[in-house]
Amino acid sequence: MKMLKNFLESLLNLVYPPKCPFCERILDYPGTCPACDAAIPRTGDEFSLRELENGLLCAAPLRYEGTVRDALLRLKFHGRASSAVPLGAFIAQCAGEHYSGKFDVVTWTPVSRKRFKKRGYDQAELLARSACQSWNTKPVRLLWKVKDNPAQSGLETAAQRRANVQDVYKAAPEARGQRILLIDDICTTGSTLASCARTLFDAGAASVLCASVASTGKSVEFGKE
Repeated sequence: MKMLKNFLESLLNLVYPPKCPFCERILDYPGTCPACDAAIPRTGDEFSLRELENGLLCAAPLRYEGTVRDALLRLKFHGRASSAVPLGAFIAQCAGEHYSGKFDVVTWTPVSRKRFKKRGYDQAELLARSACQSWNTKPVRLLWKVKDNPAQSGLETAAQRRANVQDVYKAAPEARGQRILLIDDICTTGSTLASCARTLFDAGAASVLCASVASTGKSVEFGKE
């Protein structure tokens, strides 16, 4: 079985060779090319943990700008699903540093059924699956999007984004009592993560921590603005 899996992976790599998610250079392995790894905008140790509303925390290793922004837009809107593998590895490293031993299950912020059908995949789910490979586990679906609301990227203000994601998610009963790591692709105002976290808490989750590939905001100290 392992030999068959390795053969299939090699065959896929020939047809769809791995590329650096930032510059799209073809690589011999899934990951990031050395040049981009040295140049991509990182949040750094001091700013990789950001506090959202009501004390919700989000860990993000990269800044949402330049080649990072381009890579995430390609993942989200232009069919570059394979880039979720190296991008998810960034989440795994950052979340592992900040949240080690603080979560029991991993889930993601889901897209609507309509958007999934159009896109062919849920980018946050792919990122969660990639991150979980580093922890020898698999993510669990604990959230569903029940309304096909307008895309957050088309809204200008934080107030509009918060209103846009009100009451659009439902949680699985299995969320009760769980310490959950919630994964998304980008943290801008944090409205989507906050809405999902509230839904999980309403379902009885014990705690919710968040992680994304990139963030637009700076972090704050615990309990401070």
